Amino acid sequence: MRTRHIIVGRNHRTIVAALCCVLLCGALSLHAQKVAPKSAAQGKPATGEQVVADQHKLPAERGDVVDRIVAIVNGDLVLESDVEEEERFTKLYPYGNDPSKTLREQALSSLIDRTLLLQQEAGFPQTPVSDEQVKADEDDLRKNLPACGSADCVSDAGWKKFLTAAGFTEDELRDRLRQRIQVLRFVEQRFRAGIRIRDEEIENFYNKTLLPEYAKNNKPAPPLESISSRIEEILLQQQVSTLLDQWLKSLRDAGHVRVLNPTEEAP
Repeated sequence: MRTRHIIVGRNHRTIVAALCCVLLCGALSLHAQKVAPKSAAQGKPATGEQVVADQHKLPAERGDVVDRIVAIVNGDLVLESDVEEEERFTKLYPYGNDPSKTLREQALSSLIDRTLLLQQEAGFPQTPVSDEQVKADEDDLRKNLPACGSADCVSDAGWKKFLTAAGFTEDELRDRLRQRIQVLRFVEQRFRAGIRIRDEEIENFYNKTLLPEYAKNNKPAPPLESISSRIEEILLQQQVSTLLDQWLKSLRDAGHVRVLNPTEEAP
């Protein structure tokens, strides 16, 4: 098992250590069992797939350098390695990126918002995300990711190779997709009422956003009807963004969100 070091302040180390334990044990955590590969956590050697994928991860994720706390969200910790993983996932899943922000800014903002959402989601009844739902999302990615234009994502071997080059194992990606479905379901449950996406909006997004992206990757674009539901999901997220931002701001104001400077120690 790899050893991970976390930089904390000189005071209240016991409290921070307890929070780290909560985080790594999975309570309201975005990345439970992240310290070691699942196989290692189970007392078995890491698989070859995990070892190769780890080689493509960024330094803090691999445990090669000292990890540090970059934000505290109502007591939940966001680590440098969390941000690095989110950056890689943002590259892999580019829909809805904000070009006005750096990749790191987007990743950190996304992590803080998702932590707040998951904390609030705990008070709502939720149906577990099924393996079938995760597989459907994964199959959709394999068919439609623009980055797959130069990779054989259709075959199982080609998809595994593509993910490994991105620093993910299949299990890690499925965990991310499962959480993504869970968060989107909660957002829809909380904000979707009264919002309708028109057919012309879907067609406009397809023609002006997705087609140029596929052309840039020299890949034929899938038919509109095959991805209209995903486009609708993207547009839904855009439509609710104002309401969601206002709600998240109220959550920040009511609670405590602190982003630490690189040279700042955690309290």
